[in-house]
Amino acid sequence: MRNIGISAHIDSGKTTLTERILFYTGKILEMHEVKGKDGVGATMDSMELEREKGITIQSAATYATWQDYQLNIIDTPGHVDFTIEVERALRVLDGAILVICGVAGVQSQTFTVDRQMRRYNVPRLIFINKLDRVGAEPWRVIENLKKKLNISIAALQVPIGLEHVLQGVVDIVTKKAYYFDGEKGSNVTIGEIPESLIDLVNQKREELISQIIDIDDQLAEIVFINERQPTPEELKAAIRRSTLALKFSPVLMGSAYKNKGVQPLLDAVIDYLPNPNEKDNYAIDLENKDSKIKLECNNSKPFVGLAFKLEEGRFGQLTYIRVYQGILSKGSIIQNVTNGRKIKVPRLCRMHANNMEDIELIGAGEICAVFGVDCHSGTTFTDGQIKCSMLSMHVPEPVISLAITTDSKKQNMNFIKALQRFQKEDPTFKVFLDPESSETIISGMGELHLEIYAERMRREYGIPVTTGKPQVAYRETITSKGSFSYQHKKQSGGAGQFAKMCGYLEIVDQEKIDAENEFSNEIVGSAIPAEFIPACQKGFFESLVKGPLIGAPVVGVRMILNDGSSHSVDSSDLAFRICANSAFREGFFASRPSLLEPVMSLEITVPTEYQGTIMTGVNKRKGSIVGTESLGELTIISAQAPLNNMFGYSTELRSLTEGKGEFSMEFSHYAFVSKDQQEQVIDEFKRKKAEEKK
Repeated sequence: MRNIGISAHIDSGKTTLTERILFYTGKILEMHEVKGKDGVGATMDSMELEREKGITIQSAATYATWQDYQLNIIDTPGHVDFTIEVERALRVLDGAILVICGVAGVQSQTFTVDRQMRRYNVPRLIFINKLDRVGAEPWRVIENLKKKLNISIAALQVPIGLEHVLQGVVDIVTKKAYYFDGEKGSNVTIGEIPESLIDLVNQKREELISQIIDIDDQLAEIVFINERQPTPEELKAAIRRSTLALKFSPVLMGSAYKNKGVQPLLDAVIDYLPNPNEKDNYAIDLENKDSKIKLECNNSKPFVGLAFKLEEGRFGQLTYIRVYQGILSKGSIIQNVTNGRKIKVPRLCRMHANNMEDIELIGAGEICAVFGVDCHSGTTFTDGQIKCSMLSMHVPEPVISLAITTDSKKQNMNFIKALQRFQKEDPTFKVFLDPESSETIISGMGELHLEIYAERMRREYGIPVTTGKPQVAYRETITSKGSFSYQHKKQSGGAGQFAKMCGYLEIVDQEKIDAENEFSNEIVGSAIPAEFIPACQKGFFESLVKGPLIGAPVVGVRMILNDGSSHSVDSSDLAFRICANSAFREGFFASRPSLLEPVMSLEITVPTEYQGTIMTGVNKRKGSIVGTESLGELTIISAQAPLNNMFGYSTELRSLTEGKGEFSMEFSHYAFVSKDQQEQVIDEFKRKKAEEKK
């Protein structure tokens, strides 16, 4: 068995590759294209919105068989706005295929996917796709990968021809040529290496062996001590050991769209990626939280599973579960580790995009879906015999917000139900009610992310919704040290309130301006009794939720408490919490406060003739050009720009390039806003507050 994910930058050909894999494994009888050009659309893009826009929005699971091995496959989105789908897929998978465009090479989302694969220790194959396109240069892409991602890689194949004359690939390990004949590339013909490629194949084989020798001692012994060339089987075994040890990533080549190179890629999945027994998985022991339990991929062990994805299906909530240990069967009782509730599994199935096959049980290492299990994404389930919780998944913070309202009061309940459902499905989608404006605010990873959810509400729930202008997720911080000495005193008959706090605020980290906030008690003696210190700390952290400037979260601030006083009767936890709030405000305004705004990394791909116009446009939006790279007739412009200045950029780019340009954008870091902009944002905030009071 192999559990694999297919990940890449947007428009690298992931879904097209998955469609070919399903066809060649016999899972589907006909191949269809992304965007539904033939009126059908790719199998894994089952959502209507995905077929309309030609992008993957949700990860989709399927299964197939190749060489008597079961493949559980998850096709993930490439757009940065849906990065949580990649995150949770890689969290539960044992291996992955990183798809790279043979023309564009390493792109912005490639870096994000690379970080995610490293975070969860996922061994990978790299598939250089689209070698049929004009400007395809696989050897340049390999050098790019080495340089930009700093990973140890080498080619296992050499393409036979490029661009419109791409015919097949040569396997460097076995020294055989593979041709893909027939209308759909189903007829794989194995032959001898073309004479024109023999020298290049020998050169690339030497490069491969020399790279593996530095990693694998067994291969080094064969070459240096036994003084002979490794056999194909010995070389394959060395590549597998190096890949599973996360020290090497094999590179394969082809064109999914032209049906070239997919079958050898499937062979490589079997040869080089791990089965569930070969991947170490750990859980936290809830009875001893400092220790980890190594889970065994064994059907006889107590059941442990992780709910990694939720969907609203035709029959209620559909929960995707990866079984790490034990077995899960229909009708069995499982326990939600988070709340202790026991649940009977009413229905168990395998997923194939949006179709399902009912099954009676599923074993360790497999992926399935269950109905009737109410939980949140990331919930651990056990059979009650073991008390453990799977390690948590990384969830990025939202970078953009906007107000959303429904025009129909009759649909208000459905409106609330839809928002609750989307929050359970997607941890990066946040909803809150602004208590002052009474507006419902939704937050997410980008304009497209929120636009998709608004459209889904219209289509899936029939709710007419209106969205406001996007709001940037500003942060507030300080730029210098500032002292405070605040006394809270309130007397209204009987016991009053008294608390006094002295100290200062300082920057947590000069290098990381959005660092986590800290509280430090440096009082010597008992100026403030020890039992009130937690209240001081609590009051400080409560003050950080909404900053004094525009009500944005405060970051990068450390409160140092070094003096104060209390009253034997009037002092209380409440008094010190209130005092801490006011003391923070006093110190905050004494510390030259400033706003921070999210800065985005941009990657813009345009025909070279538009390069100057586009760079000028980026500069007008207060962006800075990081670098440019020429790819034949195209130019890739790398830049950074404030998110606040990037709204509506996709429309501008299409207009300036006659629809030929494309761009991707992802969060990079927080930066200080200019003084003029800060005044404008604060004035706008005050104006809105004044209007709300009228």
